[in-house]
Amino acid sequence: MLVLGLMATLWGLGWAFGLPSRLRAQTVILLWAAAILAHLILPEESPLRQMIGGSAASWLVLGAVAVLVLAYRAVLQRLRARAAPEVVPESGPFRQAELTRYARHILLREIGGPGQLRLKDAKVLVVGAGGLGSPAILYLAAAGVGTIGVIDGDVVEASNLQRQILHTEDRIGQPKVQSAQAAVQALNPFVTLRSYNRRLTEEIARDLIAEYDLVLDGTDNFDTRYLVNRICVALGKPLISGAMTQWEGQVSLYHPAAGAPCYQCVFPERPAPGMVPTCAEAGVVAPLPGIIGSIMATEAVKHLTGAGETLAGRLMIHDALYAEARVIGVKRRADCPVCGGLHQS
Repeated sequence: MLVLGLMATLWGLGWAFGLPSRLRAQTVILLWAAAILAHLILPEESPLRQMIGGSAASWLVLGAVAVLVLAYRAVLQRLRARAAPEVVPESGPFRQAELTRYARHILLREIGGPGQLRLKDAKVLVVGAGGLGSPAILYLAAAGVGTIGVIDGDVVEASNLQRQILHTEDRIGQPKVQSAQAAVQALNPFVTLRSYNRRLTEEIARDLIAEYDLVLDGTDNFDTRYLVNRICVALGKPLISGAMTQWEGQVSLYHPAAGAPCYQCVFPERPAPGMVPTCAEAGVVAPLPGIIGSIMATEAVKHLTGAGETLAGRLMIHDALYAEARVIGVKRRADCPVCGGLHQS
């Protein structure tokens, strides 16, 4: 007890004075070795031997137990170190939280780290925060597109909530772009959403679209569709346009600068009034905008990362009522008033 008490006292004093644990451990080991040596050198009837236990065996057992405890502790620390996640410096293009968030993307060989970095550096403009814009905006944000612009002049109405998943009951009456801002911020704080609470007009379209790498058009009127297409062609910007009504939707990537047709090549003239009713006039099944809007977001990710084959030069038509999807080829028209003067590739 005397020696053990002395060991505990020395350890405590060393801790109080801030001595390294290695030095304190060496002091304890020296006392332990001195106790064993005393038993080996001094005669059996020595009072000192009686004071420190009377036999070296107890000290040898104590030493063996201490060795086992220390070995177990070392193994446990090594296992914990292996299980601990690798610490990535915050100075790289991604923070550790972003690497965790986008891990499923980075695992895809078609995207990987370089593709995810391209998404982070990309700027995508979404025209319309309604049925198609809602899923497109959410999935662009979830995918890590660094800058998302949203232009829409409408406010959230109760009738929107059947299909426009970007908005919620408590945001009825708010501008749709303000609702989009709240939704994106809650979903992914690592992306930036630029909101434009107004309709896209001829006066602002060119300057606005020029700031972005890619445009997604989810509007429900032909005037805006033709305007967006015309400006995108003039600026050489790729355009992903979707449309839907009732049970059917369609989507394509229009990019004459890369050899694909423009929107007006495929739809040269707007339909006669009443031929293509809006969702407000004809209705739409709730999940259909989610399907078409998600395809638009997928095409955006593919275009920005270079993964797979996009819908450039192809038009996808989805019939939800009969669970059918078909893809047809579309070509540029030499007489197109918008892109016909461009070099045919």
